[in-house]
Amino acid sequence: MTARRRRGGRRARIARRGPSNPQRPFRQPRLPWQPVAAICEDRLEAIHEASLQVLRDVGMDMLHHEARAILRREGADVDPDSARVRFDPEMVTELVRCAPAEFTLHARNPAHHVRLGGRSLAFAAVASPPNVSGLGGDRRSGNRKDFRQLVRLSQHLNVVHLHGGYPVEPADIHPSVRHLHATFDLLTLSDKAIHTYSLGRQRTLDTIEMARIARGISESDLETQPSLYTIVNTSSPLRLDTPMIEGILEMSARNQPVAITPFTLAGAMAPVTVAGALVQQNAEALAGISLTQAVRRGAPAMYGGFTSNVDMQTGSPAFGTPEYLQAALVGGQLARRYGLPYRSSNANASNAVDLQATYESMFSLWGAVMGGANLVMHAAGWLEGGLRASFEKMVLDADLLQMICAALEPPVVDEDALAVEAIAEVGPGGHFFGTAHTQARYRTAFHTPLLSDWSNFETWDEAGRPDPADRTVFLARELLDAYEPPSMDPATRSELEEFVAHRADQGGVPTDY
Repeated sequence: MTARRRRGGRRARIARRGPSNPQRPFRQPRLPWQPVAAICEDRLEAIHEASLQVLRDVGMDMLHHEARAILRREGADVDPDSARVRFDPEMVTELVRCAPAEFTLHARNPAHHVRLGGRSLAFAAVASPPNVSGLGGDRRSGNRKDFRQLVRLSQHLNVVHLHGGYPVEPADIHPSVRHLHATFDLLTLSDKAIHTYSLGRQRTLDTIEMARIARGISESDLETQPSLYTIVNTSSPLRLDTPMIEGILEMSARNQPVAITPFTLAGAMAPVTVAGALVQQNAEALAGISLTQAVRRGAPAMYGGFTSNVDMQTGSPAFGTPEYLQAALVGGQLARRYGLPYRSSNANASNAVDLQATYESMFSLWGAVMGGANLVMHAAGWLEGGLRASFEKMVLDADLLQMICAALEPPVVDEDALAVEAIAEVGPGGHFFGTAHTQARYRTAFHTPLLSDWSNFETWDEAGRPDPADRTVFLARELLDAYEPPSMDPATRSELEEFVAHRADQGGVPTDY
């Protein structure tokens, strides 16, 4: 039998299984139990105190004069001959306390607003890879066509609650105007909440204005209704650069959420021990959050953790490791200590949609979920250590996320669910397949993963077991075929188009960062 016939047989059997299970409705899951405390309180306090010591004695380089001036007014010790800022511990404590414990991030469609904080979870799509693969194509550079398709897939997947940024970098759009066209696509092909990149003042201002136009609200309404968010990564160790700081300045001034997320890889940009890496992560996060509150008291801010380790043989980043899970759990403890919403990530280092990608993602996801994360970045579609977005991985991750959502729903325990009468009806021996209790529920009793093949070995046809790659490609295409563009008022779309055209005619933004 030829390879083509075998593939055709697999695809035919996939199709014969019928349409995919219906998606769960768009709904944020909630953690029904206390998050895991990976370390005891005295050790958590040791990390906290060590972080304050680092900020007081070593400090952070803040590579922006306006940020240094703002922090100086708050009582920070600013070196007049360098960018170094040293933070008084009491100042940090006072400022961090000003940030809200919860807030609502508003989407273009009110049904897609998300709550960040407390026990609520939100899953964001993959963001920022330079490459893409899938839908039968090999690894390729990011481009607008794939960018749009990934946005459509994210919009259609109910378990993806918001966008994490560009699902792949559309490198065929010039960097000076890329943010305009990419944000236009996000706001028109989807009606979920969006993210803006903190890559300088003007990019941030442009995307804030586009989010305002798309939601049809005034500038004053925007300040009371956070409508887009940003991730600010420190340049570890102990540095915040100019473009990121300008994102903080503009977003926080307008009461838009900022997630301060140090990218601390133990053994490379952070100490080789998990505890040391967490001390540095915490110091950098507290410094950035302090700046958000110095700009505007009460502006929404999130505590971000992205501490992992490197492979000490090659220096390559490793994700989904035991150390990653430990750091995710302790990061959640630290966020709760400060009363802040917590951002974590789904990450893996695999180069293919394979077993490694799956188990590293599950390790990452359970570290985030059990650590009490409120925002899980890169929840669907991340591959190759963040260097590639994958359509097939997005489908696989969506399946994992739906299973997690189902697992987080406490089982119903009432008189009917206890099934005492059904047990009495069957009695010792026998089975429950034919009971009225089972027959009334058999279609909805359990969550069936989209990618599972639970058929008996003897029922497989001559083509053999379906290739998982075939299954994910089929489902990705099926989901894209089912995509429906969200509605947008024609006047709103026209205003967006005019804004993009006007800013593009002005040349967009400088590209010297």
